[in-house]
Amino acid sequence: MKNKILIFLITIIPVFGQTKIDWSTLADVQFNQTYDNQLETYFTEPTFGPKVKAIDGKEIIIEGYVIPMDVEKGEFVLSKNPFANCFFCGNAGPETVMELNLKPGHKKFKTDDYVVFKGKFRLNKSDIYHLNYILDDADVVD
Repeated sequence: MKNKILIFLITIIPVFGQTKIDWSTLADVQFNQTYDNQLETYFTEPTFGPKVKAIDGKEIIIEGYVIPMDVEKGEFVLSKNPFANCFFCGNAGPETVMELNLKPGHKKFKTDDYVVFKGKFRLNKSDIYHLNYILDDADVVD
């Protein structure tokens, strides 16, 4: 009986380690235009709300459409909307995309593959060369 309880706990505990979120959680952000003196240009600076701040640094699960940016370099983005429907048009903004830092040896993805990922969520407020939302150690959830 003790073995059955132990096996049950071992299999169920990892489920509680991740928070499943959807794109509405990531909409808890405001954007302002800020001037960068060094680059001599404006960029969009995020002010993250409490929902988004609460998951910073946490293991999350999220699903969306994969958009390959540079397959050879392993650069991929996860989007709320499919690329085929112009993922950044209309009401879509920076809060509808997430940079994926995939674990080595990941499977190959095609544009608009709908995939569920888990990984460590990270906020990016100031590095204009990366997206505002980043998923580190991202891996496919089977």
